[in-house]
Amino acid sequence: MKKGFIQEGQNGQNLSVRNAVPVGREKRDEDLGNAAQENYVERQMSAVYTGSGSVRRKKKLRTVLLHVFLGVLATVWLFPILWIVMTSLRGEPGSYFTTFFPKEITFANFTRLFTETDVLNFPRWFANTLLVSIFTCIISTFFVLAVSYSMSRMRFKLRKPFMNVALVLGMFPAFMSMIAVYYILKGVNLTEGVMKLVALVLVYSASTGLGFYIAKGFFDTIPKSVDEAAMIDGASRFKIFYKITVPLSKPIIVYTVITSFLAPWLDFIFARVIAGADSRYYTVAIGLWSMLEREYVYHYYTRFAAGSVCVAIPIAALFLFTQRYYAEGLSGAVKG
Repeated sequence: MKKGFIQEGQNGQNLSVRNAVPVGREKRDEDLGNAAQENYVERQMSAVYTGSGSVRRKKKLRTVLLHVFLGVLATVWLFPILWIVMTSLRGEPGSYFTTFFPKEITFANFTRLFTETDVLNFPRWFANTLLVSIFTCIISTFFVLAVSYSMSRMRFKLRKPFMNVALVLGMFPAFMSMIAVYYILKGVNLTEGVMKLVALVLVYSASTGLGFYIAKGFFDTIPKSVDEAAMIDGASRFKIFYKITVPLSKPIIVYTVITSFLAPWLDFIFARVIAGADSRYYTVAIGLWSMLEREYVYHYYTRFAAGSVCVAIPIAALFLFTQRYYAEGLSGAVKG
């Protein structure tokens, strides 16, 4: 045998020279295989690193573009609010200004808005709107919750036809019925004197029961097994609604309260039709609009801006007071 060849097999038998494997070649092939594997791993790691770097750059660029877009939207949204606030603090009269920021900052516009009431009585309009909003909010919230809970939990004849009719009616603008509504209110003597405010409450709250779809969708997410378990324990429908459903439904109740409260502050058409020419029963929407008429706009334009800022106060206060209920959801709501 030549030196450097394997001469014995696994069983100790002699191997021929033809079948023997060179030890040096085996080691060399093994080294080449290891080197190739290391090169392959290095290439894969390099590709992964290069790819991850590209992904990171794309993600960073996408984040920057998203923040720029959100910044533009925030500017567009905040600019009118800032302009109203700056205008309400202007000391110079008039409706046209050459500078965005006031040359003289003063709170006299707010003072005159609530003290000079001989011509345009903003405090009375504000009180009218606040009163109508409170009663509308209470009645509308009750209607919406009652109808939506009934549609979600109860099964009765004509349930689906009623829901379809409510859906179709909700597609039509409300002002299409304002003439008919006005003559109905006039027929029952609700268009004279202080009864105009009662008529506004009825107009804003009467049709809210048809807008039950959002609240119904929320009630549908509450498991019916909770109601069934309460019924087994002897609870009535009202007790289930009051003790179980209402605590679980705080987010949708807050949504209903806010939207109901907003309606009288934002509406112009119905308030204008029902109030007529009697400025004592104007809401703030009509009152602020009257400040922009030709004979008043020069002296009342800055007061118009001050009134717009004042209108936002009760709405913002209500939202800040109720926003904590949004986060509660279903966790820990059922007690007692």
